[in-house]
Amino acid sequence: MRIGLLLNEPEGTDVLGRLRGRIARAADDGFSSAWMSNVFGLDALTALAVAGSQVPGIELGTAVVPTYPRHPAALAQQALTANAALDGRLALGVGLSHQIVIEGMYGYGFDRPARHMREYLSVLVPLVRGEQVAFEGETLKARLGLTTPGAGGMPVLVAALGPRMLKLAGELADGTVLWMTGPKTVAEHVAPAVTEAARAAGRPAPRIVCALPVCVTDDVEAARARAAEVFEVYGRLPSYRAMLDREGAESPADVAVVGDEDAVSAQIESLAKAGVTDFVAAEYASDRRTREFLRTLR
Repeated sequence: MRIGLLLNEPEGTDVLGRLRGRIARAADDGFSSAWMSNVFGLDALTALAVAGSQVPGIELGTAVVPTYPRHPAALAQQALTANAALDGRLALGVGLSHQIVIEGMYGYGFDRPARHMREYLSVLVPLVRGEQVAFEGETLKARLGLTTPGAGGMPVLVAALGPRMLKLAGELADGTVLWMTGPKTVAEHVAPAVTEAARAAGRPAPRIVCALPVCVTDDVEAARARAAEVFEVYGRLPSYRAMLDREGAESPADVAVVGDEDAVSAQIESLAKAGVTDFVAAEYASDRRTREFLRTLR
């Protein structure tokens, strides 16, 4: 299992310079990948292309770019351009986002999201592989090819939690990116579904990228209380709530990877046994102990 980091978006001035510093530190510390979310701050693809192009050797991923606001051909072109800037080190994570965002903030319909994702991937994936596309679905149309350099080797990963989305992640894409999903749910729900879908489609074994909050500490109660505060919103979003319920977790704090070095090591090992191929640590306490421990797992 590879070990990566979820990058916190810098605040204040010189955000791209500071992001470059965080990527460089992750690379220097020996992590295999660094990932960036795409919410309401920096555009993740642009930011990674600018900051990451100056730091060689480390895979850089989006976790994740929302699909609805971008036609898949436009996203393919942007991602391929970023991948060219990164010398082929980009992992493109895409996702539906949430109804409250897509309908309430962007004003797009969120009807039948699995249909949307199937049609989206039917255009996006062939284009990033350098193929021509002639597709006409219920919600999307595309008839074009791209000459953007760097096509062919960039993995496309889908934020997939429900059964239909996991099927799409294995059948049409290269795997899934998870958040707020614990080892029991990975082992019993995620890994079997996405792996079987890939096998049935004749595709390689999928990547299962699992991101979770991590804190190495002797004060477990305080660390979980902090996680409950920082990540509280995810317990109210339906897709994550469903995964927490599957895990038997009351709140996001219950799936955070927390404890001393031995306890955290055991929790991460349980994710590997569950089928996770890439563990991505979201550090949420500003201390050296967590990072120093994570460095030993490289």
